[in-house]
Amino acid sequence: MTGLAALLIFVGLFLAGGAISFWKQQLPKGVIVLLSLASAMCLVAGILRLDWWS
Repeated sequence: MTGLAALLIFVGLFLAGGAISFWKQQLPKGVIVLLSLASAMCLVAGILRLDWWS
């Protein structure tokens, strides 16, 4: 696991936690959707950088 992959996964989980927190506080849906998309992109990028299939 490279440092960048770990960083992307960490940031993705951090953003997912923020999205869940904002959802529980019933903040605007646009913010929640934006955080969720950013979280998903970071997690996918981090997982793809793991290179398990090489």
